[in-house]
Amino acid sequence: MARAGSSLHPSARDRERIERRIPLLLLLLLWAGAAFQVAQGTELHACKESEYHYEYTACDSLGSRWRVAVPHTPGLCTSLPDPVKGTECSFSCKAGEFLDMKDQSCKPCAKGRYSLGTGIRFDEWDELPHGFATLANNLEIDEDFTETSENCTSSTWVPLGDYIASNTDECTATLIYAVNLKQSGTVSFEYLYPDTGIIFEFFVQNDQCQPNIEDSRWMKTTERGWEYHSVELNRGNNVLYWRTTAFSVWSKVRKPVLTQLMYKWAEPKTCSEDLKGAVKLPASGMKTRCPPCNPGFFKTNTSTCEPCPYGSFSNGSGCVSCPAGTEPALGFEYKWWNTLPANMETTVLSGINFEYKGMAGWEVSGDHIYTAAGASDNDFMILTLIVPGFSPPHSVMADTENKEIARITFVFETVCSVNCELYFMVGMNSRTNTPVETWKGPKGKQSYTYIIEKNSSMSFTWAFQRTTSHETGRKYTNDVAKLYSINVTNVMDGVASYCRLCALEASDSGSSCTSCPAGYYINRKSGACHSCPANTFLRAHQPYGVQACVPCGPGTQSNKIHSLCFNNCTFSVSNGARTFNYDFSALANPISLSGGPSFTSKGLKYFHHFILSLCGNQGKKLASCTDNVTDIRIPEGESGFSKSITSYACQAVIIPSEVTGYKSGVSSQPVSLADRLIGVTTNMNLDGITSPLELFPSETLRMPDVIFFYRSNEVTQSCTSGRSTTVRVRCNPLKPASGSLSLPVKCSDGTCDGCNFHFLLESVTACPLCSSSDYHAIISSCVAGIQRTTYVWREPKLCTGGISLPDQSVTICKTMDFWLKVGISAGTCAAILLTVMTCYFWKKNQKLEYKYSKLVMNATLKDCDLPAADSCAIMEGEDVEDDLIFTSKKSLFGKIKSFTSKRTPDGFDSVPLKTSSGDMDM
Repeated sequence: MARAGSSLHPSARDRERIERRIPLLLLLLLWAGAAFQVAQGTELHACKESEYHYEYTACDSLGSRWRVAVPHTPGLCTSLPDPVKGTECSFSCKAGEFLDMKDQSCKPCAKGRYSLGTGIRFDEWDELPHGFATLANNLEIDEDFTETSENCTSSTWVPLGDYIASNTDECTATLIYAVNLKQSGTVSFEYLYPDTGIIFEFFVQNDQCQPNIEDSRWMKTTERGWEYHSVELNRGNNVLYWRTTAFSVWSKVRKPVLTQLMYKWAEPKTCSEDLKGAVKLPASGMKTRCPPCNPGFFKTNTSTCEPCPYGSFSNGSGCVSCPAGTEPALGFEYKWWNTLPANMETTVLSGINFEYKGMAGWEVSGDHIYTAAGASDNDFMILTLIVPGFSPPHSVMADTENKEIARITFVFETVCSVNCELYFMVGMNSRTNTPVETWKGPKGKQSYTYIIEKNSSMSFTWAFQRTTSHETGRKYTNDVAKLYSINVTNVMDGVASYCRLCALEASDSGSSCTSCPAGYYINRKSGACHSCPANTFLRAHQPYGVQACVPCGPGTQSNKIHSLCFNNCTFSVSNGARTFNYDFSALANPISLSGGPSFTSKGLKYFHHFILSLCGNQGKKLASCTDNVTDIRIPEGESGFSKSITSYACQAVIIPSEVTGYKSGVSSQPVSLADRLIGVTTNMNLDGITSPLELFPSETLRMPDVIFFYRSNEVTQSCTSGRSTTVRVRCNPLKPASGSLSLPVKCSDGTCDGCNFHFLLESVTACPLCSSSDYHAIISSCVAGIQRTTYVWREPKLCTGGISLPDQSVTICKTMDFWLKVGISAGTCAAILLTVMTCYFWKKNQKLEYKYSKLVMNATLKDCDLPAADSCAIMEGEDVEDDLIFTSKKSLFGKIKSFTSKRTPDGFDSVPLKTSSGDMDM
């Protein structure tokens, strides 16, 4: 090989010399820049808070890190804050908070902003976010177990702005995201899976590639738009997988099983294709791969589907053993219709003579099964599913009030140009099928669920009739009914599409699955059974985690096995000034009511009959409505079968005996209106249910109405959320203790929309219990020294029971005559006493004045050198000879005043005297 430089063009050599100079120029520029920075270093200003931000260093082996300040623009400023010890690597803020790096503390988000805490949200899918990966491969395997050469590189998950979509071809596309959690968490996502022939699974693996145990990795189809799914994640590495597969046939044959669209003449053939203008059969379509087996089945070498053995599950490709600590969830799930399942049969029933015809009424078509043409447009296309029995969990059998043994859910669609009808019927123990639901006219793709309440062999039948009128020929062959999927739970000897967690018990071989007692949930980590807290109930059978224990509504409590919440016929409410206590024990027995008469189009009369069971009985439902149409036609002595519904409130149609011609009336079409109690309150709204006051206006609002709120489990076409019932219990002293039930005046059948039913129950026992606030005391007058206190109820009396009226009390009292006499006597005595004392003191005062006047006169004579008197006072036994003459006459009060006010400093009183000559002698 020639040397690189010898073969260079002259111009190339020039470029080489230039390129060799480039490193030298870069070194010169870097040196110059460094010199300039050193020269200008003294002029850099101290960094402001707006010029730098904080970051954490990588965590060390001890889980510690440092917080350092990083400038937005290097070299712009200096004097950054010193590094400080950061928070622990496991530290995190709660949802709705953020970490303030300045003081390293959690603070709430500002208004209008949100935070997931330690979580991360992906809601913009313009491109694949960082950390996600998507893979595509072909799982078709040939006889040498090597992958086929089909190209699947373009079959990946594609970001489409607001969401990311999977492939729709026969390749397998996987979306992967890996995350390392410092503590346990959850992953939640919304998905749309309309069941268009794609198998969708989601699972999580740890760093040892071991999958986490969940109820099911196979995602359920979404029939009502986007649905929400959440899975718990363990601490450490977690790898999330979203995988879709259009077809996955795990067979070891050289060529895949193919299906082909072929056309054939409708049976019976009543036309000739040889005549002029006759239509020929269209050509057969291209061969395509057959869909996989239904969940719980696997495909054999002969291209047939067989059920997986017990202890394993399947999505239709291959059987997988259930992981330790789980058990298979047995049932039937039919979603692929390559052949008719072994426990299903189809036929045609004539709409004229009601005889069965030897032809198929339904045809399979890959992802659905549809009705065939039939012999005439008014024939019934019959499809029947046979279930031998059910095997519910032990907790379901222990719950005597929860009637749900299993449930059947199916997705259907009707395409009609006239008024077609689709019937769904249920038969028990080979008895005649009973219609459960009917759909008339075209119906979009939707689902329906029926709850099974009795454990026995059952048959489920779908019957489709294009029109009720009989006409020659077939005009509406394009009117069809389609079934996309049928799912039956808790089937005896069924198959499993997933494995669910179970409670573990010790055994000789290790630990095995067992059923938790009723009212207990399963701990996901230990597999142990724990009882639900007080006043909570279990919404699902064998639930996982304490979050499955749902709190009871207001005014209710849970039963012993935590299967439901009930009201024990007591209630208390406070309005601030007083607490009202209620006792509805007298209303615990069922009460019935019939609405006004209604008439059919032919004038036949019928009634809507309601039965209501309000409260008590440990939540046991006592209201029972029966369909005795079958029994009433059976001769006496023979046993019949009747459909009965037991709930808190039910409705049945009563046909009077004069209409039916039988001895007794006929009860038919029983419907449950209340299967579970939501709560008891005085508010008009609870859990989305409203009890309008205007339906039952009250003359007085002195006493609040107590309202019972119920819901039913059954979902119908018009009631997509099920029916609801409210019972407004009102205090009415004029009504009997057993209660009087009434319907709204505006809605004579108890409902104005067919879904929400309202009742008014009035009774004297609906009044609150009597308390001391309900009576007052009446005190009588004092008669003959006795006073009586009587207690009476306030009018009107709006209470019952409770405390009794206190007994009449008697007290001793004094009358007014007695006290008047005592007052007069005391006043008279006081007046006499005052008079005597007044006279006494007046007399004594005069003597004292005389004696004082003598003493004063003697003192005056002594001062004037007059001869002393022999005596200065009246000798004993002598009479007063001289009269005391006052200068002026004064009243008694004036005398007393002068007596007290004219006392001289030497202790004597100064009294002016008048001599016989009339001169004043001082």
